[in-house]
Amino acid sequence: MVIGDFSGRSRLDACPGALQVHAAADGGLARVRVPGGRLTVPQLRELAGAAATWGTGVIELTSRANVQVRGLGEETGFAARMAEAGLLPSLTHERIRNVLASPLTGCDARGVLDVGPLVADLDRRLCARPVLAGLPGRFLFALDDGRGDVAWLGPDAGILPDGTGEAALILAGADSGLRVPVTSAVTALLAAAEAFLAELTARETHAWRISELSDGAELVAARVRAALDTGSAGPVRLRPPAEPYRAGRPSTAGEPVGAVGQPDGRVALGVAVPLGRLTSAQAELLADLASHGEVRLTPWRGVVLPGLARAGLLRAAARLAEAGLVTDPGSPWIGVTACAGRPGCAKSLADVRADAARATVSHRGGGTAATTGAGPGAPIGSDAPDGTGPGSRAEPEGGTPRAVAPHVADSPRTGTLPVHWAGCERRCGRPRGRVADVVATGDGYRVDLDGQSLTCADIEETTAAVAAARGET
Repeated sequence: MVIGDFSGRSRLDACPGALQVHAAADGGLARVRVPGGRLTVPQLRELAGAAATWGTGVIELTSRANVQVRGLGEETGFAARMAEAGLLPSLTHERIRNVLASPLTGCDARGVLDVGPLVADLDRRLCARPVLAGLPGRFLFALDDGRGDVAWLGPDAGILPDGTGEAALILAGADSGLRVPVTSAVTALLAAAEAFLAELTARETHAWRISELSDGAELVAARVRAALDTGSAGPVRLRPPAEPYRAGRPSTAGEPVGAVGQPDGRVALGVAVPLGRLTSAQAELLADLASHGEVRLTPWRGVVLPGLARAGLLRAAARLAEAGLVTDPGSPWIGVTACAGRPGCAKSLADVRADAARATVSHRGGGTAATTGAGPGAPIGSDAPDGTGPGSRAEPEGGTPRAVAPHVADSPRTGTLPVHWAGCERRCGRPRGRVADVVATGDGYRVDLDGQSLTCADIEETTAAVAAARGET
């Protein structure tokens, strides 16, 4: 898709933060940046408590692995509480800490590099550069660990390591043709951010993304190369690849839902959060189950719990299902997203989240079955040699375990066509790629897919149309 030239924007970016709260129809909306999507258990509990105390009691997960709290009043202690939790390390840079990272990095063998340390380094150095406080709040970094799951999600500046000690530099969601040593990856990302600001100054414009500038990616790449070649640390080797990566190429990696075996014998459990809305009670449950002390948010508005013991996996999955969370890759909830809708957005023509939930639950029961595999090639409930078979400690205490889908761990999820419900033609929050759009019209919904549209008068017709679009009739 070719993006138009927005270089003539007349206003600065007004993206919300924890300090700069957006006045939504249902109250104040605060957005907290979570670089790499990594939250400690205490931080998750603080978010849950703050949402319950001052907001609607719901934590919204965003497509950048950040969080939002809605319904805030004019005077709250929300920002102070976030600062005390370590979620607001810089008052000047808080809105620009948009950093995606492969959610399963360091957990399995698919990535060629654990980018966790790079995320921390990028965040620290980003906040230490005063000039970068001028970045728009929509500027996005991405650190892919080589599996190709976040590199093609449209970052302004990203890296994709190739396993040889080098990484492709991604600019405006596409391969720039430049290669940098992994050891200089963070330096290259910061150079790209500074190059973008330099282009804005040169053009005297208020563009928010590199892709909004005519020839932006090429000009930023040229500035990056010049900056790194003349850096005080000496020339950094940059070279075009023999076969450039194709921008937006499909990847077998995607939304991690289900269990993935880790080399240390433990398991990372991917959890889908219906419509990306996590209640305070659900957040507290995730904190209780996060035995590794960490919860990772994903750009698909889900969660990964790394380092779980195999023995307790089945019981954990059952508890999550009972709480309304999803650990079954075959669930109809997978791939369903929605904008804020009514009452949160004054422009919305419908309560799209309620309608999306109704349509999804009515289809195939919409269940949140407990789930999936125990280790490489071994589903939960099998007679696995690691003690996760019938009668093992993996079964819930005091009763018969729930039925578990026999999903094999470590196999890529195929899934179904993503569906996005939107309250108006702006389609806020729409994921990238091929998507069935369900757009409120004021008299029902219109389902758009591949250039064709179908108008539906009520939710029953819309549900049937969505099911047909996903090939599930």
